[in-house]
Amino acid sequence: MNILGSGVIIILAVFAIALFLNFVPLGLWISAMAAGVDVSIFNLVGMRLRRVPAGKIVLPLVKANKAGISVNTNQLEAHYLAGGDVDKVIDALIAAHRAEIPLTFERACAIDLAGRNVLEAVQMSVNPEVIETPYCFRCC
Repeated sequence: MNILGSGVIIILAVFAIALFLNFVPLGLWISAMAAGVDVSIFNLVGMRLRRVPAGKIVLPLVKANKAGISVNTNQLEAHYLAGGDVDKVIDALIAAHRAEIPLTFERACAIDLAGRNVLEAVQMSVNPEVIETPYCFRCC
């Protein structure tokens, strides 16, 4: 093999590695594996192709896994693609879990997609706030 042929092979190998690293957030995959979350490289590539930021899915997934809440990437991706805030939903589920409030992932997503701040709703359930209004003697 001549020098020109091996130079082309090296350039193609570097190009292939750069293309692979462009599609696969390797650092995020390593973080997920270190946290014990099962996310495959093909999942991360699929997120990239669906234009879903992998960090907005994997980091809340790690947080939920560490808190003992069972969710998967498909659920979080579906909620993100529907226009929801995945991180707030996971934070609300963790807060509800700690306060022993029965809140399902589907219910939390529905509250979030309805335009309410789901984390604030859970916090309001834990610490209710009393709103005082002036008493009207003419009406009552």
